[in-house]
Formats: sequence, C-alpha cells, structure tokens
Amino acid sequence: MRHNYKGRKLGTDASHTKAMKRSLTAALLYNDRIKTIESRAKEIRPEVDRIITWAKKGDLHSRRLAIARLGGGEQNKEIVREVFEKVEQGMFADRQGGYTRIMKLGPRKGDGAPMVIMELCTEPVQKKAKKVAEPKKVEKAKAVEEVAEDEIIDVEPEEAEEVEEAIEEAEEAVEEIAEEAEEAAEEAEEAAEEAAEEAEEAAEEAAE
Repeated sequence: MRHNYKGRKLGTDASHTKAMKRSLTAALLYNDRIKTIESRAKEIRPEVDRIITWAKKGDLHSRRLAIARLGGGEQNKEIVREVFEKVEQGMFADRQGGYTRIMKLGPRKGDGAPMVIMELCTEPVQKKAKKVAEPKKVEKAKAVEEVAEDEIIDVEPEEAEEVEEAIEEAEEAVEEIAEEAEEAAEEAEEAAEEAAEEAEEAAEEAAE
C-alpha cells in the first residue's frame, strides 16, 4: 500500500524516483531545456517552480533550501548560484508562476511512451492591451452621428416644415400607443387582483 506517498508512481522505488527527479530538475535548470517522458516532466514542474520562487527571495536561507532540494554537491551548488544570479539580473521578474513549458513530441519508438520537450520560459511576458467597452447607448449615439454627418441633405424651408409636422404626428401616435398600453396593463393588474380574491374566497369556502 502507498502510505504517505504523494505524486506519480514512475515505475521505480522511492529512492530511485527521488534521485531521478533531482537529476532532471538540475538538468533543466542547467541547460534550460530537456527531453523526457511526459509524466516525469509534469512531476518535476513543481520542483522547478519552487526553486525559482526561492531564487526570487534571494536570501541565504532560500539558497540553502534550493541546494538541499537538488541534493547538495558542488555541481548542484554551482547550478543554484547561476539560477540565483539570473533571477537577480531580472529573469522571471514579470512572471508570477508558470516558469516552464511542455511541448509534446509524440510516442517514443519502442515502448510508445509519450515524449516531450520541457524548457524554461525565459522570454518576457507580453501583456495584452485591454479594450475599454463603451456603453451601448454611447455606441448607438456615435453611430447615429456618423450616419448624420455622412448623409447631409439640403432641405428647403417648406419641406422642413412638412418633416417637422410628420415628426410631431409620429410622436403623438407613439404617446397614444403608450397610454393605451398603460391602460391595458392596469386593467390586466385589476383583473389579476380580482381573480386572486375570488380564488382566496373559493379556498376559504372549500376549507369551511
């Protein structure tokens, strides 16, 4: 039974898995890119992110934690020193996580294991410009203004009076329709209230 064990089971015992993860993490930090199996790449991603987060802190305690995570040794100490120097110079300054990238290569010839290339995201983050959404009323008003500017027509005084009269008549018709709609709504509300009262009376009679 797998008591007190977290993570993927990579087909080896615990000590071998631990050593393999340390080796792959150190290789990625040293070379910026490695080729491995997809499950192993996903397993070491948190380790790489954790070490880079310690490098962003930059203090002595974080440096010692990073060296201990890679297993000690002069070579690993040199790798940690290089990572801390790169981060101090500004690498990953605009990233708040997601320091690695995994690109799939397809199955491996032989056993069909899914192969990937895992690399560090060293390029700066490209921020997308946010477009401020304008209210719909403002957009409609702008559209009407543009149409009015594009389609200016010279109208004689008599024709202008006729147009004004037609507009007034249309406004009056709209007002009449609105009043009729209000009256119909009021009548519907009254009818609904009467129906509710009748239903209550019928319920009371049925209860008696």
